[in-house]
Amino acid sequence: MNSPSALPPVQSDLDLAATFAAQRQAFAGNPLPPAAQRRQWLKSLREALLAEQAELIEAIDQDFTGRSADETLLAELLPSVQGLRHAEKHLQRWMRASRRQVGLAFQPASAQVRYQPLGVVGIIVPWNYPLFLAIGPLTCALAAGNRVMLKLSEATPATSLAVQRMLERIFPSDLVSVVLGEVEVGQAFARLPFDHLLFTGATSVGRQVMMAAAHNLTPVTLELGGKSPAIVSADVPLDSAAERIAFGKTLNAGQTCVAPDYVLVPRERLEAFRDAYQRAVHRLYPRIADNPDYTAIINPRQLQRLQQLLDDARAKGAQVLDLYPDEPRQGRHLPPHLLLGVNDSMQVMQDEIFGPLLPLVPYDGLDQALAYINQRPRPLALYYFGYDRAGQEQVLRHTHSGGVCLNDTLLHVAQDDLPFGGIGPSGMGHYHGHDGFLTFSKAKAVLAKQRFNAARLIYPPYGKALQRLVFKLFIR
Repeated sequence: MNSPSALPPVQSDLDLAATFAAQRQAFAGNPLPPAAQRRQWLKSLREALLAEQAELIEAIDQDFTGRSADETLLAELLPSVQGLRHAEKHLQRWMRASRRQVGLAFQPASAQVRYQPLGVVGIIVPWNYPLFLAIGPLTCALAAGNRVMLKLSEATPATSLAVQRMLERIFPSDLVSVVLGEVEVGQAFARLPFDHLLFTGATSVGRQVMMAAAHNLTPVTLELGGKSPAIVSADVPLDSAAERIAFGKTLNAGQTCVAPDYVLVPRERLEAFRDAYQRAVHRLYPRIADNPDYTAIINPRQLQRLQQLLDDARAKGAQVLDLYPDEPRQGRHLPPHLLLGVNDSMQVMQDEIFGPLLPLVPYDGLDQALAYINQRPRPLALYYFGYDRAGQEQVLRHTHSGGVCLNDTLLHVAQDDLPFGGIGPSGMGHYHGHDGFLTFSKAKAVLAKQRFNAARLIYPPYGKALQRLVFKLFIR
């Protein structure tokens, strides 16, 4: 695929404003698209993804200078297509007005909630999963009947251009529009008066996006990240736990917002887990150099950042284990590393890692492990490995996180019937499936009364006997 290595020139504020105005005008002309029209939008998007999957895989590979085709199929195309199918199947039910109860004191009347599109939705897409994290929110916004503007990442220019071409082919620009450009374009994009803005990316940038949106009182959904912990219990089989953690940590070379960021291991099992993790990684990737299954770090800046984390940890006393010490480095393929003897002074224990580096933290008793987690910012994901139901329940009751996987990693994100979103520094709001439909809809409360108006019995002047009776019956 002969895509250029950089995006087109910067899109000016005037261009963005004109696109936004066109979408708002189009929405005004069709403020409540019927289910059949929305399903057609979703179907067209699904068919385009299937028809152009080879080009999309190649574009992502080009941007990463080495992205496993199977990982793109597994982590980008599969959840995108499944999410579209799920929305198509359930859309009619999601759109149906829901009946609500009316209190006895306000009868006769009926109540319901109707779901209306918000209007024009903005979506800011990150670089780590540049297809899925565009298509997933787009699916929810279209299912809810909105117009959508997407700001695609400047760090993945080939993918951004491929997605732009695909969407321009199937949607008019006043329904779905793609915005390309560098950081300043993203800043201007966030300042538009959207009816809702969804951002996926770093916590630091999320703060800036929220500040820009606040000027217009634009509601935001922030999908951020943070340090997602994994807890290994005292009795879970180590080979099984290590394999599942290794899969979650090495998929996309750890460049995943819900990748396990560190592992809490019982002190007496620390060395055994270290060995089990090394075996698991080598089963998944017998070699790193020239292995098409192992994805590269996205760009030199991110590779340098990860190397600095290793250097800082080593300088402050950590034991750093390169799991492929005898292999030559090739390109930006950074081998998985384990870090032992870490402490809070190390940058690797302060920042989200976003790469194949895994610190191991020993603990004495599950209460201590939970206290360690609760003393830190609330994570986007939490993983517990243990088959004891009491231990599982203790973890669920005594921690806060965006989502939880028991005895696995990552896969909760792929469940269309589960909400996805963070809490506190790891984000706010959620989407996917029905929850995404609700995020991009206005739940309009409707109370309906007909000719007979019992409420007039409590109108002024006050002090009537019937009013006193109503107060006596209903305020007690």
